[in-house]
Parts: sequence; C-alpha cells; structure tokens
Amino acid sequence: MSLTQFTHLNAIVAPLDRANVDTDAIIPKQFLKSIKRSGFGPNLFDEWRYLDVGQPEQDCAARPVNPDFVLNQARYQGAKILLARENFGCGSSREHAPWALKDYGFDVIIAPSFADIFFNNSFKNGILPIVLSDDHVEQLFNEVEAHEGYQLDVDLASQTITTPKGQQIGFEVDSFRKHCLLNGLDDIGLTLVHRDEIAQYEAKRQQQAPWLFVTPNLS
Repeated sequence: MSLTQFTHLNAIVAPLDRANVDTDAIIPKQFLKSIKRSGFGPNLFDEWRYLDVGQPEQDCAARPVNPDFVLNQARYQGAKILLARENFGCGSSREHAPWALKDYGFDVIIAPSFADIFFNNSFKNGILPIVLSDDHVEQLFNEVEAHEGYQLDVDLASQTITTPKGQQIGFEVDSFRKHCLLNGLDDIGLTLVHRDEIAQYEAKRQQQAPWLFVTPNLS
C-alpha cells in the first residue's frame, strides 16, 4: 500500500472557471527539477496565484498574491475538490501536475473532460478525476458561486456525488482504477500485494538454479 485509501470525501469545492488548463499552468516548468513528489503545493498554479515570477526553493509566504485568483479567496480555503472546465490537464505529460494538485490538498477534480495522460496520472497519484456532463458541471459552478462554503459529498464505492440539497449525481470510473483508489494502491503497491508469491518463487528458483544466486568473486 503506497497511497492513502480513497473511499469517501466531504469537502469544500474551489471553482476554476477556465477551459484548457494545461500542465504548465498547473505547475510551471521551472519547478520540474525535483522528483520527490512532495513540496509542489505552494507553486500550484504559480503564475496565477502570485504577482511575481516564482523560482524553486523560494519562500512563497513572502510573495505578493493575486487577490482575484480563486485559491487566494478566503471562502475557498481548505478546498479538497477542484471544479474545472473541459480539457483539464492538457499540454505536456509532466507527472508533476498531479503531484502539485495532491500536495496542495486536492483529492477530487471534476470536469467535463480531461487530457488522457493527466487523467491516468491522477489515478496513479491518488486523485479521483470525475467526468460529468457539461450541464452538471455548469450547475455546480452556479451553486458554488451562489453559496459560500459549498461542499460536495463524493462516495467512490457508490460512484455518486451528493449536493447540499441532496441531489445525487452518478459518475463512471474504471473498475481497476476504482479498486486501486479504494485500497490505496499505486504501481508499486500493486506489486507488493504479491510479495509472498514473489518470495516463494525466488526461493524455489534458488533451489532449482542455485548458481544464479552465487555472488561472483571480483577480487
């Protein structure tokens, strides 16, 4: 198990009312030097959140923020659900984009459509990307705007989103990806599920071909 299990989430929604948000907007190229998966949250949507040009290792707490950007508004602080428009995550295939979203605190992204590579990378990094119809997305944008502190209840097991008024909206998710999220499994975790079988095979193979396991003397 390498990821946090995702089963159910009730959280504030942040509306990003932009279409075709590409991965360079999600996490600009100057921040791609690190491959640690963590520490990217402060630079999520860096060029939109701040009024200066961000650099790696910079203290973001001292930077001037853009008061008009959604994530800087008090009513959306603590949001774990991001509501977006069509073709979210387009552009280059950088996995840093879902890393930044996850590190910021987003566990769910709702949009009418996603770029394919970003969509796949989101699942691998413990984010649930949900595709809804244009009409449902438009409805949610209107309701988020009208009600401060607007929250959605997302239940992966039943594949439903419940609004504050009790309306249930169903969504589709691939059964294998659903299994991985529910059990907190990334690619490494999927392999480790079979650790006992792997160990048994290695022990058997060592008996069958012990010469393969001899450490050569290179002195």
